[in-house]
Amino acid sequence: MSETILLILALALVIDRVVGDPDWLWARVPHPVVFFGKAIGFFDARLNREDLEDSARKFRGVVAILLLLGISAWFGHLLHRLFAVLGPLGFLLEAVLVAVFLAQKSLADHVRRVAGGLRQGGLEGGRAAVSMIVGRDPKTLDEPAVCRAAIESLAENFSDGVVAPAFWYAVAGLPGLLAYKMLNTADSMIGHKSPKYLHFGWASARLDDLANLPAARLSILLISAGALIHRGASAAKDALTVALRDHGLHRSPNSGWPEAAMAGALDLQLAGPRIYGGVKVSEPMINGPGRAVATSEDIDAGIAVFYGACTVMAGFVLAIAMI
Repeated sequence: MSETILLILALALVIDRVVGDPDWLWARVPHPVVFFGKAIGFFDARLNREDLEDSARKFRGVVAILLLLGISAWFGHLLHRLFAVLGPLGFLLEAVLVAVFLAQKSLADHVRRVAGGLRQGGLEGGRAAVSMIVGRDPKTLDEPAVCRAAIESLAENFSDGVVAPAFWYAVAGLPGLLAYKMLNTADSMIGHKSPKYLHFGWASARLDDLANLPAARLSILLISAGALIHRGASAAKDALTVALRDHGLHRSPNSGWPEAAMAGALDLQLAGPRIYGGVKVSEPMINGPGRAVATSEDIDAGIAVFYGACTVMAGFVLAIAMI
């Protein structure tokens, strides 16, 4: 965690906050995650054969993700060495690359569209917008459920789309960042419990849980800080209290932390029963004593807390770099 790495990260957070993911750019050139997906698909097609025993598929899945992580870390090391010889230009180029793998503005923009969809197009407008960011069946969602889904996505993705990549870059530079993004992409592609990936994707899912563990815990402190800025000391205290009390109610070992913190910050019930692909997932409500009916104004409040948390993180990174 060198001074240079932290200064690059601070600049990257600013770039991502201002620029985000411009559609005009990624319409012309492929996003780096596309290459991660192609690499994962290559190993999946060649190693994940249906005629193999479960143990063999699990072993091949372990080999595949270790090779993918090694390749991505090696490539990150090469890029860092290239940027290092370019002086100030290399400093800027590395910051831009790091910004590409962060998701502050793009996440907030996607979630804000849900509130806009509800206000401009009613329930159907909100359902259409939220279907772009969550996997649950939008036709089963009423307006409060649409709002809850958007806020849950905001909180969860703050942890694994902002805090986690920033953390792994701070700890291990470009090799750590690229390896984390490869792992996170693999988890989304092959880490689910379908018959095809239950065994082959086992290692990717477990490693992703481990990689996101530090960020999930850090995220509750940042969300609490964001709540302090925008909603006061009581909301900040509630964010911490609910996170520590209710994080285990979520099916994910990590997602429950930021979602519970956001539920406390906004005084809302989150999670609970929902439907994915026609299958009902029954879970208890996080922050059961909170308000049951979420509105588009709560989405706005969640985005404010989110941006406050991002500001605190960037300020903390810069402060540590300057010590």
